[in-house]
Amino acid sequence: MSLAIRRMALCLGGLLLLTIQPCLSQIDPIARNLLQLGYDQPLEGSGPQALYAYYYHNNPDFIRTNTALRLAIAPVYFDGEIGFKQLISPTTHFGVGIYGGAFGDNFYEVRQGHYYKDQSFDGSGGGASLNIYQLLNPGQRVPLNFVLRGGFRFSAYTDRRKTADDFVLPDNRFTTYTRVGLRLAGKEPILYPDLAMELSIWGEQQWRTGSGTYGINNDQTVEPTATLYWAHAGLNYAWTNVGHKIAFAVTAGGVENADPFSAWRPGGVLPLVAEFPLILPGYYYQELTVNRFVHLSALYFVPLDRGLRWQLVVGAASARLDYLPGYEQPTSWQTGVGAGLTFTPKSKIYRIVLRYGYGFNAIRNGEEGGQSVGVLFQYDFEQLARIRRERRSKTSI
Repeated sequence: MSLAIRRMALCLGGLLLLTIQPCLSQIDPIARNLLQLGYDQPLEGSGPQALYAYYYHNNPDFIRTNTALRLAIAPVYFDGEIGFKQLISPTTHFGVGIYGGAFGDNFYEVRQGHYYKDQSFDGSGGGASLNIYQLLNPGQRVPLNFVLRGGFRFSAYTDRRKTADDFVLPDNRFTTYTRVGLRLAGKEPILYPDLAMELSIWGEQQWRTGSGTYGINNDQTVEPTATLYWAHAGLNYAWTNVGHKIAFAVTAGGVENADPFSAWRPGGVLPLVAEFPLILPGYYYQELTVNRFVHLSALYFVPLDRGLRWQLVVGAASARLDYLPGYEQPTSWQTGVGAGLTFTPKSKIYRIVLRYGYGFNAIRNGEEGGQSVGVLFQYDFEQLARIRRERRSKTSI
């Protein structure tokens, strides 16, 4: 594989794990065919690549009406699940997930605003999971689901071109895990939905082989177990007649027995990089490494034309953080603001967003203040198919 192709594959695959793995939180009941692209470029310093590109397909009536298929596919990574609806009872659904590929377990070492390429490395692998989705309030308009998931993942690590010769890689390892959660309502896996609401609480226990030390002079440790917990509340609402839209989110969580692989990694602005993205405008992707956090974010969309195609979006995010030892920052609060311009045609087949972010507390060259620019793009093939069907129907009348 040539260096240029390898770099592109690394960029596309490195973020894909975070982008698509969390889509397993419930069986998606809507048919979807989406192309998602996102890119964020710092204007100061050099951070980890912030890029995702993948195709999302969901068929809620795959083969039979009680079987669903979800796929998210990128050039070097994939994530999929076959869901079995009402397998035991009308309110109980099962899913079998499988995922894997290259560069999905890459690790980027960032401390105090400096990206240490000589201590960063590639990771590849894959795994599988069994998932149970239990509807707890049948007949209610807003669903409350209990989610139980168990699975495993194998991760293998290799040097990057700039990894230091004296840097000791962590051992290859298997991670088994169990996750439980309660989710009221939820959010579609699309770019800036018009209507969404979610209240949820989660816990995950991890067990690992290959624990031990790694790094330069073996100064880092992989713990044999980790316990993660988090809660989330979010709201998206659009006044479709006037084009204004708001989005709010609050997420809080922590980890016990933390290490760099299980710690939370806030930073960056890509909204589909995780199920619960801890965005901070103007910061690098995964710039911060923390044990505990409280994260708040807000967006407001203002229409710029009568057709509601152009919108100005302004937003802010702030987080109160407890850092993993060795990754401390001068202040426990990290805050960023951003602005952008969105265009959505009347057909709503695609959406494109150009954005700018400023991180007040991001450290760059020993001083606070980081900037970034980026682009987001979504193309909806399912919407295109609906429009074509409507045109054919009108023509046949």
